[in-house]
Amino acid sequence: MLNSLIDAGARWNSEVQTMERGVARPQGQSKSKLKAGFNYILHLMARNLPGGYSTRPFLHRLRGVTIGRGVWIGEDVFLDGGYPESIEIRENAAIAMRCTVVGHTKGAGRVIIGKGAVIGAGSLIICSSNKTLTIGEGAVVSAGSTVCNDIPPYTLCGPPRVKMFAKVTVPFLEASSSEDFRRGLRPLRTPMQEVDPHRKTEKDDCNS
Repeated sequence: MLNSLIDAGARWNSEVQTMERGVARPQGQSKSKLKAGFNYILHLMARNLPGGYSTRPFLHRLRGVTIGRGVWIGEDVFLDGGYPESIEIRENAAIAMRCTVVGHTKGAGRVIIGKGAVIGAGSLIICSSNKTLTIGEGAVVSAGSTVCNDIPPYTLCGPPRVKMFAKVTVPFLEASSSEDFRRGLRPLRTPMQEVDPHRKTEKDDCNS
């Protein structure tokens, strides 16, 4: 079943290219719709079918994404729906599940994910038009990151870690209302507040 779908996609890709070569300039709009439909179906298959080292990279290559050897692509990874050719993933890179890579904003840019780079689950990489965003060789992007700028080679980057604000004394599912839940919260003191006597407070700022 899977091989049949892949073979059908490859045949369709060949037919689309043949048809496009025979389409005259005034019919450019029909050409773009044909490509968009083909790209959509391949993208849907690549996001949901198994095969992180095989099927998914193969289908994204058919869409126009440049992908090197040994690349692993996780489940439900979104690689630019409108400009797949704007993305290059170099050999042995890995993109974890549910990442989104967008290579355009009001026009195509370019995203390069370097050799051996790792993109953590749920990350967003987005590039402006006429710009090139590069994730350097061997770089590691932590899960849940938003990347809009270059990442140097062999660099670990990521968003701030989740902060703890308060102790819950009234469990949320047992609270009669959101106000009841909020009244049960007890603010936590951060280690900095407990240890650093020179830390300025809002009161100090008002008095200065």
